[in-house]
Amino acid sequence: MTTPFRGIYPILYAYFGTDGRLDEGAMRRQVRCCLAGGAHGLAVLGLATEVNKLSPAEKRDVVRWCADEISRWSAEEIAGRVPLAVTVAEATAEEAASFVLDAEALGADWCILQPPPVRGLPESEYVAWYGLVADLVGRRSAIPLGIQNAAAYIGVGLTPGGVATLARNHANVKLIKAEDSAVDVQRLVEATGGALTVFNGRAGLELPDCLRAGCAGMIPAPECADIQARVFDLMAAGDAAGAEAEYRRILPMIAFAMQGVAMFLCYGKRMTAWRMGLPEVIERPPALPPSPFGLDCARRFADALGPYPGAEGRA
Repeated sequence: MTTPFRGIYPILYAYFGTDGRLDEGAMRRQVRCCLAGGAHGLAVLGLATEVNKLSPAEKRDVVRWCADEISRWSAEEIAGRVPLAVTVAEATAEEAASFVLDAEALGADWCILQPPPVRGLPESEYVAWYGLVADLVGRRSAIPLGIQNAAAYIGVGLTPGGVATLARNHANVKLIKAEDSAVDVQRLVEATGGALTVFNGRAGLELPDCLRAGCAGMIPAPECADIQARVFDLMAAGDAAGAEAEYRRILPMIAFAMQGVAMFLCYGKRMTAWRMGLPEVIERPPALPPSPFGLDCARRFADALGPYPGAEGRA
């Protein structure tokens, strides 16, 4: 593959305080729990981070806090620094390229481009848009770029042929975050012929088979990223039976949470908070209100998994 990035990269939730602002303490603790749980990297500013609700300054705060905690953790644990991936969701190619450069200055190791906020264009126009961002960034930086290919969630997705064209024409486009089944991801890996490092999302659904299909790793939300990191490590060590057993532990929870973006933002965020001992979840509207039954289900799943490594207590 074209990059060294591998493993489980939990993408952080956005936690807010009673004043409506981002809760810096909760965000930093989330980073440290993910690292204690064995994350191979971290990701921020995707759908889980509710990026569309954040101001430009808040987006940069999230990147800075995350990079800072990674550096602290690396120094304290005498461990190698884990990479940081930053999703970029901006309206124009120029704004997207500018944010990539800002993210790199704040500590990002690679960036994931979302498409422009226009739906229904021919695929060639999206390929050209991504290519323009890549060219603008490439004039000033060698940071690797990826794209988020998530038609089911953001309404735009390239075909494997479109992805291959983009990678062939722009050397700094080196990764892709897919949101597809293991079968479709295998087709993508085959179509691109190893020209891209492929991650998948979908909360880590089909994790063992995605790895068998050629994925370098997964970018799920953090609910059970500690166990998903263990699955990845067991697969890498050749213990497929052990990996499958760990995966079966978390599959019911993934099936519960992965029923739409609003669903995992409502319940997945709370399961993560409970496991990490974070304060009560305060939403920034608009948000799906939890139901008593839904909360009971989420609490049951969180209790079955137990506290996150690094958590000092339960909320």
